[in-house]
Amino acid sequence: MMVKKIAQTLTGLWSLVVGLRVTGKNFFQPQITVHYPREKVESIEGYRGHIELVPKDNDPFTARCMACGSCARVCPSGCITLHIKKVTEPAVSAKKEDNSQKPEQNNQKAAPAKKTKTKRVLEAFELNYNYCSLCGLCVQSCPAGGLRFSDNVYLAGFSRKEFEFDLLARMRVGASAASGRIVNSQK
Repeated sequence: MMVKKIAQTLTGLWSLVVGLRVTGKNFFQPQITVHYPREKVESIEGYRGHIELVPKDNDPFTARCMACGSCARVCPSGCITLHIKKVTEPAVSAKKEDNSQKPEQNNQKAAPAKKTKTKRVLEAFELNYNYCSLCGLCVQSCPAGGLRFSDNVYLAGFSRKEFEFDLLARMRVGASAASGRIVNSQK
């Protein structure tokens, strides 16, 4: 019985010595923790912040997003909502004549039917960052390359409402700040 207690005590002391050795070794190494706000992060390589829309190369106020909705479908957290408006645009009238239709009696040809083109327009791209797990599936699934991770390391707020973003409005505000123009953003 006495031998068992001595063995347990020696095992406990050995465990204490190993733990103190690890602590002592790390105590004298340089710190890698950034003490914000006294210090700023130098390099943010590999940082994955919230997602943001990528503007078109020729128009910084228009998103590359083609409003397909694949990002919202693939999101496991359900934190992406797209507001899409379908716009019907008249296309150029068809050039081919339809041989099945008979021309009118006064030798005039029937006018070819005009084809319409439906286009999807992105009105709002909402992200509820409170629920985002930063998995990156939305960025990977975007066929147009319209999403990327932001490099906003210092995102902070006092309420949950502050982390509900309209990414289209944020992209336009960022583009107007960069160009010095003021853009009417909706939310």
